[in-house]
Amino acid sequence: MTDLAIELEGVEKSYRFFQLRDVSLKLACGQIMGLVGPNGAGKSTIIRILLSLIRQDRGDVRVLGYPMPAQQAAAKRDVGFVSEDMRLYGYETLGWHMQFVASIYPSWDGPYAQTLLRRFNLRSEQVIKNLSHGERAKAVLLLVLARRPRLLVLDEPTTGFDPVARHELLTELMDVLTDDRRAILFSSHNTQDVEQISDQITFIDRGRIIDSSDKETFIDRWRRLRVDVPTGVVLPVLPSVVDLSVSGHVAVATTNAYTPDLAAAYVRAGAAVTEVQNMTLEEIFVANVMSSRKEAAP
Repeated sequence: MTDLAIELEGVEKSYRFFQLRDVSLKLACGQIMGLVGPNGAGKSTIIRILLSLIRQDRGDVRVLGYPMPAQQAAAKRDVGFVSEDMRLYGYETLGWHMQFVASIYPSWDGPYAQTLLRRFNLRSEQVIKNLSHGERAKAVLLLVLARRPRLLVLDEPTTGFDPVARHELLTELMDVLTDDRRAILFSSHNTQDVEQISDQITFIDRGRIIDSSDKETFIDRWRRLRVDVPTGVVLPVLPSVVDLSVSGHVAVATTNAYTPDLAAAYVRAGAAVTEVQNMTLEEIFVANVMSSRKEAAP
């Protein structure tokens, strides 16, 4: 059994107005990866390639050790997929859907499905068309989770959720990873959700992965420094500073590789570092994207 749930190497896909370029990433079993990017960045394209809904133009894709799309049937037995636009049969009950899925998948866990019904405050006799948006989304998640898939792929699953429903979903996802044979790929542009549950975080923008690391490394190495700059002092250009904005005698420097030596360099130049701030994942994401776009600009 492979210890990698997902492995992409040099994956590319071209459309008329969009190109996925040289995407390489790995997700180990027992981990949650947050795939973060603006709308149109390429998150859904990566997911469609993983699920063999479309075929990559070049590059290698393996899901649970199976090459894709060649062995997609074998891989998909252990893959669960949830997206915001999934549809159920509106005039059937949730219980009918549960029986239907159980008849297809031998891995269906009936007691766990009943536990999820209680946790999500759903009832099997509810008709799908009468459910709210959040209830339908939780119903879909129940149908997928109760299969006990080894890989769970989520494409913007919390869109339109209220705070309570979002908390319930994220709590259940973290519960899934008590089994270290399983893994979750969580695609979202909501950095708060990703920061809460992810072990690994990958930023994607305009079809290209711009950074990928474990969450603690991101939080640890990104900093924002507030610097007082006296008249006549010129701040040195430092390679790890991805953005420097100056207003009067105050400068704000954003770095993606903070060490105390960076602050010391400003002090040696005659400036005073008045504050070193940690950054939220959302701030890190925005700074990362803007820095990447600046580097790519002609």
